[in-house]
Amino acid sequence: MNIEGKKKLLLISTIILLLVVTAYTIVSYYKGEDYKEISYATFIEYAKDGQVSEIELKDSPKLTGKLSNKTAFVTDNPRAENFKEQMLLYDIKVIESENMGLIDRIIPLILMVGSIGMVVYLVKNGSKQAEREMENMANNIDVVNSMSQKVTFNDIAGNEEAKESLKELVDFIREPEKYSRYGARLPRGVMLYGPPGTGKTLLAKALASEAAVPFYAATGSDFVQVYAGLGASRIRELFKKAKKTGKSVIFIDEIDALGKARKGANSNMGSEEGDRTLNALLTEMSGFKENEGIIVLAATNRIDTLDEALLRPGRFDRQIEVGLPDINGRLAILKIHSRNKPLSKDVDLEKLARETVYFSGAKLENLMNESAMIAARNKDKLITMEHIEKAFLNVLVGEEKKDRSFISLRDKKITAYHEAGHALVAKKISPNNRVTRVSIIPSTRGMGGFSLNIPPDRIYKSKKDIIENIMIALGGRAAEEIIFGKDNITTGASSDLKKATEMVLAMIGSYGMDDELGLINYEVVANTNLSMDTSLIKRGEEILRHFYSQTKTVLLDNIEHLHALANQLIRKESLNEEEIEELVNGIQNITKCS
Repeated sequence: MNIEGKKKLLLISTIILLLVVTAYTIVSYYKGEDYKEISYATFIEYAKDGQVSEIELKDSPKLTGKLSNKTAFVTDNPRAENFKEQMLLYDIKVIESENMGLIDRIIPLILMVGSIGMVVYLVKNGSKQAEREMENMANNIDVVNSMSQKVTFNDIAGNEEAKESLKELVDFIREPEKYSRYGARLPRGVMLYGPPGTGKTLLAKALASEAAVPFYAATGSDFVQVYAGLGASRIRELFKKAKKTGKSVIFIDEIDALGKARKGANSNMGSEEGDRTLNALLTEMSGFKENEGIIVLAATNRIDTLDEALLRPGRFDRQIEVGLPDINGRLAILKIHSRNKPLSKDVDLEKLARETVYFSGAKLENLMNESAMIAARNKDKLITMEHIEKAFLNVLVGEEKKDRSFISLRDKKITAYHEAGHALVAKKISPNNRVTRVSIIPSTRGMGGFSLNIPPDRIYKSKKDIIENIMIALGGRAAEEIIFGKDNITTGASSDLKKATEMVLAMIGSYGMDDELGLINYEVVANTNLSMDTSLIKRGEEILRHFYSQTKTVLLDNIEHLHALANQLIRKESLNEEEIEELVNGIQNITKCS
């Protein structure tokens, strides 16, 4: 019989025993008769009147007996010293039940001892069961045969620097002895960090495949457990398995789930269990033998939140940034994800690479997959540029709503001026930006329209770039106020204001780009025990008001272009890049829409 079966049998047996003992107590106490309960005062009156024939004395809270008419009764037991003598004076037969009183004392004792014994047994058995569960859970670490689903570095495009860094490690893993002659040590850990979807997991799989060693995959959340000590146990089991195998790659995805920076002793943040798990990881990484051929890879989107002890030399020796791909990287990624897809001759992947600035590898893969699904849905033989453009918009803003009859002409006009405001500000203040499409067609993501602005492909953003993006975000609200009045501005600018606020606060609070607040980083201040004042918020509000005023000035100086864009949007609902350029640069023949 298994453990669960034994526990069920024990529980059922205990319940039956308790029921039997309880039934015996009741039967012994009342002797199977139907007792009439009377008050003690009534009992004394009956006794004085000679209506009581017999009573039974026992050491219990209740007194039982019989009336002259054979009716059995029960009443309160006074337990007085001269009670027996008094009853005899009333000519009442007194039956003393000493044995029964002893049983009444023993039964509760038996029940108490039995209950305590059962609890002790279940606790002891439960702790053993928990240990077995911990061991079983620790054994559930996935081991992936690196050769079964082979991913090589040739299957990964973009991030050439990250690939080169990892290629060097392949030789380390294959022939660690070669480096021992020079006193070189295999890096114990490599931290891959960068935005989501940039290929960190693929790079880890490729490293194991190229080195032809087992790939032990886990995520940070696998080690965050309810049971005390289970997270640390799973860490130890993972490394124990890897050491048995010998040369191998251990990959921990989303390591920030277990490796967040530990707080000070006075902080109430974090948990003791989390600290134990992190300490186990640190200990295991420090315990590697030299040149064992085992390397630990970890991936995170938030390297700034990790504990310093994880990133020191001897733990994660190398930190490799896996960033968003540049134009050449995007082109290479698009070619990889187009290998098995029937593309039409009109598909220009180079143009698509230029228009997908800030797209990650995962987003590009999703773009090509969406294109293929649209073509399959339409039963077209080839994937055309039209399919890809539609997929591009679906990925960014969602699918177009088919039913647009619910939109009133006034709402349509407000949306048109709102989106025209974004597009016009983008064209006038930032000539390097491309506005490739403006639409007032509502999408399934709740957007009333959109203005697609493609910035230049740059590694860094300047203060000027951030200011321009803030003004572009404010362009929609500014256009609404200019055309419809301050009292008629709408809720359509909520997401724009959120973006503008985030950019302003980042500019002055994180990047130190404000002359008044200086070079201080408020994120550091927020992570200390110092109290935050409202100077950052006040200064941010002042800057937003200033840029909002400048944005309105740009629109007022180009009011004819604003009317032109809005009028055409109301008529056509969507404008492409060429049409936008024509409207912004030549508007003489366009009449104003009422």
